[in-house]
Order: sequence, then structure tokens, then C-alpha cells
Amino acid sequence: MSELIPVRRALLSVSDKTGLAELAGALVRHGVELVSTGGTAAALRAMGHDVLDVAELTGSPEMLDGRVKTLHPRVHGGLLGVRDNPEHVAAMAEHGIGAIDLAVINLYPFAATVARGGTRDEIIENIDIGGPAMVRSSAKNHDFVAVLTAPDQYQALVEALDVHAGSTDLALRRRLAAAAFAHTAAYDAAVADWFGRVDQGAQFPPLLPLALERVETLRYGENPHQSAALYRPVGATGGVAAARQVQGKELSYNNLNDADGALELIAEFRDSGPACAIIKHANPCGVAQGASLAEAYQAAFACDPVSAFGGIIAVNRRLDGATAAAITGIFTEVVIAPDADEDALALFAAKKNLRLLLTGDLPDPRRAGLVLRQIGGGMLVQTRDNGAVGREDCKVVTRRAPTDTEWADMLFAWTVARHVKSNAIVYAQGGATAGIGAGQMSRLDSTRIAAQKAQDAAETAGWAQPRTIGSAVASDAFFPFPDGLLAAADAGATAIIQPGGSIKDAEVIAAADARGLAMVLTGQRHFRH
Repeated sequence: MSELIPVRRALLSVSDKTGLAELAGALVRHGVELVSTGGTAAALRAMGHDVLDVAELTGSPEMLDGRVKTLHPRVHGGLLGVRDNPEHVAAMAEHGIGAIDLAVINLYPFAATVARGGTRDEIIENIDIGGPAMVRSSAKNHDFVAVLTAPDQYQALVEALDVHAGSTDLALRRRLAAAAFAHTAAYDAAVADWFGRVDQGAQFPPLLPLALERVETLRYGENPHQSAALYRPVGATGGVAAARQVQGKELSYNNLNDADGALELIAEFRDSGPACAIIKHANPCGVAQGASLAEAYQAAFACDPVSAFGGIIAVNRRLDGATAAAITGIFTEVVIAPDADEDALALFAAKKNLRLLLTGDLPDPRRAGLVLRQIGGGMLVQTRDNGAVGREDCKVVTRRAPTDTEWADMLFAWTVARHVKSNAIVYAQGGATAGIGAGQMSRLDSTRIAAQKAQDAAETAGWAQPRTIGSAVASDAFFPFPDGLLAAADAGATAIIQPGGSIKDAEVIAAADARGLAMVLTGQRHFRH
């Protein structure tokens, strides 16, 4: 095997014609014979190039509506033949098989057909058979054959031909082979996923194919001694992984993780008035709505100004100058918004380390999907926690029913609690969180911590009393004992929203009645770990 392999014949079959003219021109300049079929051959001829039809190469016409055209020994023999194996060389000569040194293959647009809502027949017809076969044959025989599967690879091939006088080098062919096998694996994964989960309706099919493409390599992982990269599902759009970074340093693993939590939380308010969420270590430390984004930010910040330092801020509206000016008053790692006006961009430009992410539309918080978490030796897979409750879904279980104001505060607190690590307790009043207790082993501890946070915030702001006085409290899971509820009442809460379902519900309800609290049960738990 030679390090350099001259390219004398190239087989081209592409559904995406991007860059084809430039590539074909370079191949012809280096004296490469072009072999092609169908639309690609027509496009090459329209460019003025001589093209050998695959049907002429094989001696067999295309048939079965084009389903059979390249599945032939003169194609795959030309790709798979080992050039320094005397038996292969003899067999190729005996059967009139010429070597093919370069394959340029784009696969049928299966994923795009699914994405645009194609019919079942259209989707099936866009499952490529011959293309993946040629790609795999070429990649397997990369000692002698180069294979291109995407237009962004064309320039590297052209440069190699120019540098090596019409030849490809082994290092390039190996890189292209690795990319080719990844490409066909992702393609097959998309087909298998559609058949299993869409066509057959299996929520959890026996085999769950997963194809991810690397977006970028990160500086490090959760800690500096860990390596990390950002991947996204092939063909996926939207979300933090697709957000446009307008300015600031490279995003870290922790930045992305927190930004994702911030985006998912603020998406709950995408159809509401101005809202702001501040996230720290994947937990909200302040969330609020207001008459303006600036007002919402100030209310969210006031909930826990200490934890907000170095946090991630998300808003549900186009970021304006007034809000940007308020945000720049404290060190902030990342701001994420649907868009930003010129005043906001100008203010942030002076903060070179502040990262600004623009997402366009906010995601649908009720969308379906799967969540995967790796464990030792396996993967846990579950549906997204897209549950939500309204006033009509709740059951009042105390003698006193909530007032309209308490209902609004309870439902706001409940919305936020869904995004707080368990055990989660959220006090809220007037469209803003008053105190958040997150991630404690005891629900009682979370209740007390949230109340203490509110007390600290009141002292910092110089308020006469903490905002837990007259607040509503949301708990992501049931109160196993009355103690957590009583601690909330001691902090000044007047209304409670929780799932219920404890064997001690009756005791908890009795305790609420004894303290004059209004309490409703949602019947829906929102653990978050």
C-alpha cells in the first residue's frame, strides 16, 4: 500500500449539490474521470463536464424507479478491491472492474423528509440503500479510496490533490473514513428511531439508537481536571446548544448546564408578561414577573442578592437597555434572551467577559421528548417532565379556600418549584419568589432554608419584614409530616400547594386547618435530581 493514491476515477452521487461545481472543476483539472448517475450526472453535464453514466459502467440500466442502480460488482468491486492484493487485481481484470479512487456520496434526505412532515411513503422512499453501501465500501477500503460525505469536506480533498499532484494521502483518507462510518451510523440511527418510535409507536423501543454530533470541545468539564464537549442530536434545532453567542468568553460546561436550566425555567413564562429567572448551580435563586423586564429583574434579584452574584440570567422578552443596565450592576456569567436591542448590546459590549446568548423563540415547556441519564453500566431513559397544573386541576382540602391572590401566588410558586432540585420549597408573593430552599435531604430543612433566605433578603433590602409574610408555598412532593408545613406557617405563609399522597395527609391537613392555612393538592409530583 502506498501512502499516496492517485485519483483517476471518481464516483459522484449527491442529493446536496452545494460545492459540486467547485469540486468537479478541481477533479477535472487533475484529469479525474467522472462517473455519476441521475440528477448528479445531469448537473455535471450542465456544468460542461464529460460524465460516464453508472449504467454504462455496469452494463445494467437503472431499474425499479431508481432503487437499483449502483448495487453492482463493477461499482462495489471498484471500491472494495485491494490494489496490492494479486488475487483481487486478477479478479478485477477478469470481470472488467475498474478501480474507483474517490467516492462523493450524499445520502437521501431522510431526516429532512421526516422534519417537513412527509407522508409515510415519502419517508420510506427517502431511505437510502445504495448510498450507504457505497460509503461503507469506500470507507472500509480507505487504504486506497477516499470518501466524501459532506460538502464541508470538499476543500480538504481539493487541497490534498493540489499538494500531492492529484493524489490523496493516507491520513486524509483515514479521517474521511472515520467521518463516513459516523455518517452512516447517524443516518441508520435516524431511520431506526423513526421506525421504532414514530411508525411503530414504541415509547421505549428494544433498541434506542442515539446519534450526536459534536458542536464544540469545551475548555474542561464540571471541574478543571475533567475533559468535556458539547454534542447535540443530529438534525436538532433550538435550545441552548443552538443559541447564538453574541459576545463573551467561551462557554464552560457549567455555564451551559446552568443556561439550559435557566432557559427551561423562563420558557414557562413565554406566553406571560415580562419575567426573569436567575440561576446558580442549576437551581433558581430568584424568579419574578413585572410590568417591565427591568422590574422583573430587580424583583428576582431581591430574592437572593448574595446567590445572584456570578449567576445565569434568563428573560422571556427582547432584552432592553434598561434591563441590561441593571444587570451590569453585578458580576453575571451568562445572560440568555430571545433577542436584544441595540442599547442592550452596546451596554453589554463594555463587559467583555459577560456571555450573551440569543435563542430566538423560547422552547415549548410542554413539548414531548426523552431525558437520558447515564448510570454505571446503563442508561436511564424517561419522558420529559412536561406536566403542569392549573387552578381547575387542584383540590382544596382545607376548610379555608385560597383567595384569588393566594391562587396566583401558589401557581407561580408551583411553576418555579418544578425547576428546583429536590427537596424543593418555594415561597412566593406578588409574582416573585420570596425564598427558595433546594436540594436538601429533609423537606423541613428546605422549608427553613428558604425562610432564612427570605429573612436575609429583607435585611439586605431594608424591608420591614420578609416577603414570606403572607406568601404561598409550593412543595415539589408531599409533606411526609406536618413539621414542614408548620415551619412554613411560622415563616408567615398563608397558603400551601403540594402534590399530596402521604400516608399522613390527614395529619398534614389537620395541621393546616389548625393554623388557618389554605391548602390545595395537585396530585402531581415534580422530583428533580
